[in-house]
Amino acid sequence: MFWPMIAIALGFLGIAVLGVLGARVFIETQRLGHEVARTTERISRAAEDLERAASDLARTGETLR
Repeated sequence: MFWPMIAIALGFLGIAVLGVLGARVFIETQRLGHEVARTTERISRAAEDLERAASDLARTGETLR
């Protein structure tokens, strides 16, 4: 009777550990998703600024020499 109880306890402990690790992975995935969204927005703003600067430069006819 001792070994089946140990097996059940270890099984429960293993499932609990997997649950905690799964929760941590979920939280880190959420954080990564937010960081990617924030970075995408920054890249989009930088591309718009670059496009605006390029069109202004093209309009004036200046070169970068």
